[in-house]
Amino acid sequence: MKPEQPQQKSVQAEIIELREQIERHSKLYYQKDSPEISDWEFDQLFKRLLELEAQYPQFVTPDSPSQRVGAAPSLEFKQVTHRIPMQSLQNAMSEAELVAFDERVRKALEKHKEITYVVEPKFDGLSASLTYENGLLTVAATRGDGSTGEDVTANVRTIKSIPLRLDFKKNGKRRPEPASGQTLDLFADLEDEQVESILEIRGEIFMPIEGFNALNEARAAKNEPLFANPRNAAAGALRQLDPKVTASRPLDFSAYAIGESKGIDVNSQWELLASLKELGMPVSALARKAIGIAAVIEICREFAQKRDLLSFDIDGVVIKVDSFGLQAELGEISRSPRWAIAFKFPPRRETTQVVGITEQVGRTGILTPVAELAPVRVSGVVITRATLHNEDELRRKDVRIGDTVEVQRAGDVIPEIVRVILEKRPQDSQPFVLATQCPSCQGPIVRSEGESARRCINASCPAQLKEHLTHFASKRAMDIENLGSALADQLVDKGLVRNVADIFYLTYEQLLTLEGFADKSATNVLASIDAAKQRPLARLITGLGIKGVGETLARALAAEFHTMEALEQTALTPIEANANAQDPLLNITDVGQVIAQSIRDWFAQDSNRAVLTLLRDAGVRMDSDVSIIQQDGRFLGKTFVFTGTLTKFGRKEAEELVRQRGGKTSSSVSQKTDYVVAGTEAGSKKTKAENLGITILSEQEFFDMLKN
Repeated sequence: MKPEQPQQKSVQAEIIELREQIERHSKLYYQKDSPEISDWEFDQLFKRLLELEAQYPQFVTPDSPSQRVGAAPSLEFKQVTHRIPMQSLQNAMSEAELVAFDERVRKALEKHKEITYVVEPKFDGLSASLTYENGLLTVAATRGDGSTGEDVTANVRTIKSIPLRLDFKKNGKRRPEPASGQTLDLFADLEDEQVESILEIRGEIFMPIEGFNALNEARAAKNEPLFANPRNAAAGALRQLDPKVTASRPLDFSAYAIGESKGIDVNSQWELLASLKELGMPVSALARKAIGIAAVIEICREFAQKRDLLSFDIDGVVIKVDSFGLQAELGEISRSPRWAIAFKFPPRRETTQVVGITEQVGRTGILTPVAELAPVRVSGVVITRATLHNEDELRRKDVRIGDTVEVQRAGDVIPEIVRVILEKRPQDSQPFVLATQCPSCQGPIVRSEGESARRCINASCPAQLKEHLTHFASKRAMDIENLGSALADQLVDKGLVRNVADIFYLTYEQLLTLEGFADKSATNVLASIDAAKQRPLARLITGLGIKGVGETLARALAAEFHTMEALEQTALTPIEANANAQDPLLNITDVGQVIAQSIRDWFAQDSNRAVLTLLRDAGVRMDSDVSIIQQDGRFLGKTFVFTGTLTKFGRKEAEELVRQRGGKTSSSVSQKTDYVVAGTEAGSKKTKAENLGITILSEQEFFDMLKN
């Protein structure tokens, strides 16, 4: 074997670096819905990888991003396997690449001099698969990695434009073959009610611009973080664990393809769109038919010109060979069909000057650097500020005060700096120095290992206080009725509350000074506050808002330590002071190094411990109310994970029964798990338990344990 040449080693290193970047940005985009770069920048990275792998096929590996679609599905949802993979499309960045695509198609189809194409808008949303069985919507899934997606059925059912039942014709007769120029009835075989039908419809879930703007206005009024763009807002809405949240968001759907089907007879993409519309499925009215690539390019130009006038975001145009027969003849490559391509629009950019850089403190304490810009108009909107996302992004782009920069609206919505024009940089410019103290409360700033975010962890920070009060009073925390975001805003603005403990020192006279308060309302709020003093320790820990500590973990901490004093002492004791020099917090299910450090950081703050003292002095309960029904070794100290659908209990009821018997519950399977209780349709958690050799109980076996 010949040794690799230096040039090849350099190429291989670039390929590895590109793969790592693409994997990282894919996860941010598909799983966390928080992209750090624009689609255009991501496409350039991917395009470069494809070019290198085509030139050096010896470096192509099975785990390369070029060999799959999207990113792995989240483990928070049950997984759905696509019987027919959901592929992505090749991208064209220029008209020349469209011409090259047409040449490849015509070369493969030698008998056809000109090809008929269908041109459709490329919605900037999330691909989804909707499966209808005998006309009823039964499963909805995201694309995921193309082979496996997330089950979002409950959330998709809340989208008003998606029919829960397809509108099949019931005339009992099969329609004759269509005459030339007529549309073929896609569902002729399904008119007989006795025919079992399966139809998987694929399309895009998106958020119209008007709905997006209204949503952000409502969030701004509640001091909630704004969504970056309609695509992020749609992704966040679709992947909510509570369907009621999804139902409150203005989502829409547009169908453009089918996957698995039974009893279906259709010949072309154009016929498919017409037939889907007959069924009651929303399809784009902007789709166009074109003969030859010159007509396709003209339509693409029209879309580019009028994209700002549309009621939804598009980031390009999709071109498909119309005939299904020709599509089958053309076939596909590893991750995309040969018969379709996506023509991507370049982002719209302008240049301006950075006149200042500030740091904003968000509701969770995250500090975000923001560039203050000389006003510039981009896509019809005047931009005066642009996010720099985080410290890493600021350093990577090396943005400085006085720089001339190129800006764009990411996703055509959120302003961002694309690059610094270095040749115009002032000679005396200096790198921007980030604050070492919170600009709102002057508290210390922490950046946890493995995170890009810097955050203030002072529980009394004014910039975070309103949201913190609302969280502290929520049903899952201290459950203080009548203390919502509106009252929290007034309490902070009037200076009556400087931390969550101050709630318990409010007086009747103080409440009467607030807008909308009279005798009855003030009395009711004080009664709710007084009742909250008796909430158990787990509720209090939840309400404190320690980073990474939610309701489930708060219960585990309360069960382990029983009192706030014990938890505080453990958190403040240096790890090296323990006999085995190990962190005792790591013995708790679901607590890893990052969360353990987060707990220690919170208790290390003088201001946070001062809040605990005020709570204690106000009479707030500081111990656990875990009552053990029976000291049974099968439950005591054991960790249970529930998966699938339970029929005898609700999930929360089953978890509470475990805790009452001295056991623990967790939402994820790990080596610390003792039992996995698998209901019907148990998914990846059961599989992981089998791989780890963890005992798996049926619901009946769990029920028998309770009875015995």
